[in-house]
Amino acid sequence: MSTVTPITQLKPADTRAEWKQSLANLLRDPDELCDLLHLQGDDRKAVHAACESFVLRIPRPYLARIKPNDMNDPLLLQALPQAAELIETPGYVTDPLEEAEFTPAPGLLHKYQGRVLLVLNGSCAINCRYCFRRHFPYQEHQIGAEHWQQIRDYIAADTSINEVILSGGDPMTSNDRVLAKRCADLAAIEHVQTLRIHTRLPIVIPSRINEECLSWMRETRLKLVMVIHANHAQELDESVHDALASLASTGVLLLNQSVLLRGVNDSVGALEALSRRLLACGVLPYYLHLPDAVQGTAHFDVSESRARELRDELQAKVAGYLVPKFVRELPHGESKTVLSEVSGID
Repeated sequence: MSTVTPITQLKPADTRAEWKQSLANLLRDPDELCDLLHLQGDDRKAVHAACESFVLRIPRPYLARIKPNDMNDPLLLQALPQAAELIETPGYVTDPLEEAEFTPAPGLLHKYQGRVLLVLNGSCAINCRYCFRRHFPYQEHQIGAEHWQQIRDYIAADTSINEVILSGGDPMTSNDRVLAKRCADLAAIEHVQTLRIHTRLPIVIPSRINEECLSWMRETRLKLVMVIHANHAQELDESVHDALASLASTGVLLLNQSVLLRGVNDSVGALEALSRRLLACGVLPYYLHLPDAVQGTAHFDVSESRARELRDELQAKVAGYLVPKFVRELPHGESKTVLSEVSGID
């Protein structure tokens, strides 16, 4: 497979064009994926059927890191539509976190004290097959000019809100002109101090981190925190390392959150390698989420007892700062629930 040109070898204008081209040139055709994987018969039919409810999206820079001829490749398993998605599993629902109950305005979620989350857009560069928002009604949460003013007024009126989280979809699929304007509007609210961005773009399309992006990040008065999403060390190649280094040079605090996924990273070896590679990239492990009970994702589930074993094994192998918090999100919790505090969930 082709290699990805390191960001340090690209001029800003070329880099800007490249990430947009990568976003436009996603692998979306199930037949193309089946041909690449040499799938036939029932396997090909399963890919097509799974794509009907959750479409296929894989960036080609990410595809380049998938090992050829390995159906158990940990990157492929995150993006491959499978027959298991079509099985209805009791207890697995479309909105396991009941986010609809915490939406005072379209695109705005206010669940936790001191911070709000904005579903900035519904677009992602990659459709992770375990996504907890794979059934989210993004059409109902488009943030137009009127809704954006409503959101700004809501945040400005509540002085307890000191942090705004940009989520999605993936907020970094938005143009930098839009992101710079949103950031400036939030910075104009005196009690907002921190802007947190949850994104997978630096992982799946590292050329997204270009000079135009870094420019507005340097200029804001807000403390910027970027939470990237990597589940396996294989995702973090040199192009990703360079993109993350560029972000760190602006003073952005880099954290990582992962999801514990059966067949992908449910071994202490995989988790140790991920934590060590993250550190080499200047990123601290933050959260390791137990999968949410989302319809179509039961085949990724890892039991709580196994998660506890993995946590204890990882703690014995690496320094404490390399052990992410093993957490589960509960619908009406006041914060993420650390695994040691959870009882009766397995």
